[in-house]
Amino acid sequence: MTALPDGFQVQIDRRCVRNSDLRYLVGGSPMRVLKLSDAALGMTSADGRISVHDAATRALARTLLDSGIGLPRPMNGPDSCAVTVVIPVRDNQSGIDTILHALAGQRVIVVDDGSAEPVRVPEDVTLIRFDVNRGPAAARNAGLAAAETEFVAFLDSDTVPTRDWLTMLLGHFSDPTVAIVAPRVVGRRLSAGGSVVARYANAHSSLDMGPRESPVAPGTALAYVPSAAMVVRTSAFLGFDETLRVAEDVDLCWRTHAAGWRVYYDPIARVRHDHRESLSKLLNRRRYYGTGAAELAGRHGRSAAPVMATASMALAVVALLTRTRFGVLLASVIALYSMYRTRTLMAGIPGRTSIAALATGRGIGWGLLQACQAMLRHYWPLTLVAALLIPRFRRVVLQLAVAEGAVWWLRDQVLQSRSPAIGPVGFVVMRRLDDLAYGAGLWQGVLAAASPAALVPVLRV
Repeated sequence: MTALPDGFQVQIDRRCVRNSDLRYLVGGSPMRVLKLSDAALGMTSADGRISVHDAATRALARTLLDSGIGLPRPMNGPDSCAVTVVIPVRDNQSGIDTILHALAGQRVIVVDDGSAEPVRVPEDVTLIRFDVNRGPAAARNAGLAAAETEFVAFLDSDTVPTRDWLTMLLGHFSDPTVAIVAPRVVGRRLSAGGSVVARYANAHSSLDMGPRESPVAPGTALAYVPSAAMVVRTSAFLGFDETLRVAEDVDLCWRTHAAGWRVYYDPIARVRHDHRESLSKLLNRRRYYGTGAAELAGRHGRSAAPVMATASMALAVVALLTRTRFGVLLASVIALYSMYRTRTLMAGIPGRTSIAALATGRGIGWGLLQACQAMLRHYWPLTLVAALLIPRFRRVVLQLAVAEGAVWWLRDQVLQSRSPAIGPVGFVVMRRLDDLAYGAGLWQGVLAAASPAALVPVLRV
């Protein structure tokens, strides 16, 4: 049974609406254009909301959800008593004490993953202990196997959920196709004068998927959600791969999606995370995350590619990066042709020229950022060799390193925050160190796997 229940509502994302006209909707990931029929418009309120009450509204709501243009607005969901919280832990008694205090009254299973000194829990908390460390994937699987509830929430021992986080997430499970829902993982509140490392870790955590809600799928703007905090439907849970010590959450999300289930990210619910404040610990963790790319490439192939782009857009980006007149001319020709093709495909749609121009501009802009990130993060050893051998390229790399960091600082710290947690210089320096650490881990994983699959870009025709 995959039908949306009566009363379930879907809100058309206002960013997909042009000039207050609900007939033509532009958005989603990848971007697409939907045209609503007169009948569909009749089912939609003036503010773009659809309430499910019959077969027609059910079909329209599902189409909008599947496109990413519609945002789920469930009116009810399971109660928190239908959830067991599973917490894997190793050598973190203080973290367990803190999180259990925040979860008072909730059914909890703690899995001690081979701590040197056994973890202690109150009598009303179930404790499973491994004599040897088996990894977080095995610990989470053991906790879920012991749970008897319809839903299980996974929380790491260094997290603390905010009030009503479960209530905010559980409503999504009224959609019977939803298997996983995740909250936003944010840094804990810092006292004034915290170190640059601590402020960067809080402001730019690899666990923080950002402020925009979104469906989760490989190859889209939001490819996965972290297992540090997620809620799963027990009957749809495929199990973490216990052979993975890193990237097991990415693997689970991608297998769940491939099996036909939906994964959703809702940042209105928040869980605070105690990030590492030591530079060495932070960078070592980033390096560790990078080693998982080779494992993912071996299991999921093209979905784990460091770069995904159309061949034409890739050529336009490379042409622009040459910073020559011919390069600019070639990129302009490609952009105009791409815009022409997109405009032709949207025959009969009002404002198709501006839509095509916007889509082309976004494509090139994202392509430039992706190319910079690939050069500075995934392929930095090759970039370093080229910079040492080619003096002119050295200056280009330095300029890109500053420009790319500045763009992300503006995006993450200025446009999405009233008061930036870290200044532009500190952010750029930390981002470059972050990329060097992740890239080192990526190459470490590639060498260990004896396969370059995690380094191979995907270019579509």
